[in-house]
Amino acid sequence: MIRMMVRPRWVLALLLALAIAAAFAVLGHWQLERAIASGVVVERTTELVTPLTEVVQPDGPVTQIATGQMVTTGGYYVAGDEELIGQRFNGETLGYWVVSHFVTADGSSIAVARGWAEDEGDARAALAALSSAADTATLDGAPDNYAPTTLTGRFLPGEAPELPDKEAGDPYAMNTVSPAALINLWADFTDQSVYFGYIVDAEAATGLAVIDSPIPVVEKELNWLNIFYAIEWAVFAGFAVYIWYRLVRDAVEREEEDAAEAAAAAAAAGEPDVDDAPRSALHPANAHAPAP
Repeated sequence: MIRMMVRPRWVLALLLALAIAAAFAVLGHWQLERAIASGVVVERTTELVTPLTEVVQPDGPVTQIATGQMVTTGGYYVAGDEELIGQRFNGETLGYWVVSHFVTADGSSIAVARGWAEDEGDARAALAALSSAADTATLDGAPDNYAPTTLTGRFLPGEAPELPDKEAGDPYAMNTVSPAALINLWADFTDQSVYFGYIVDAEAATGLAVIDSPIPVVEKELNWLNIFYAIEWAVFAGFAVYIWYRLVRDAVEREEEDAAEAAAAAAAAGEPDVDDAPRSALHPANAHAPAP
């Protein structure tokens, strides 16, 4: 079999198999790097206060890098556009958020979580106070006359709207901060630009507690699908060499079978076989012996 392997035909076939195996190995290495890269935690400067427009754009998607970023923006709160959001934890305590409608300097709308209260009555009292304070901050109700405010807080992506439990309580209660749902409740909101996220105010409004907004922790795990693909490419690389070996082995077996068939055909035709000749006929002394 070794003599068969060193024939030019099979040497070229081996080189081709090794080239294919090398290509598969490169693909497997790439998949492994992808799996490792997906498990690396990228450090983010979320606590560096950044202008809101540099982090995310109104009417645009919320990227992962924008989630949890501390932002700042100027604008004003819209009078009367406060909503109560239930089922909100502050630490380990369940309570309520008061969420307001904030309009930035460029006219875009964004929801702002103003603070938290454990008791619903306290939350509603703070909501009413905020609504009254917003009214007194205007001269004639025109948006241009709202008192300007600089807002600083953590930007978070909007939550999906959730149907309230009609049997358990208020059918109009809200338990998620959903911009898609809030814009339907904001007064005089038509087709203005809106952020698909909200800001958790770094300071609490009067009568409310500061909302617990910890630094976001990004947990990454190895991408096992990429690891599976890497193993799969390694198997393919080994299989390429194995196919070459099987082809050589099959060629050797075919040659042996052909030789055996040729010997059998010769024996059937009556040609003497050297192995079957008498030993005396092969002895040198009898090479020129006279015929009897």
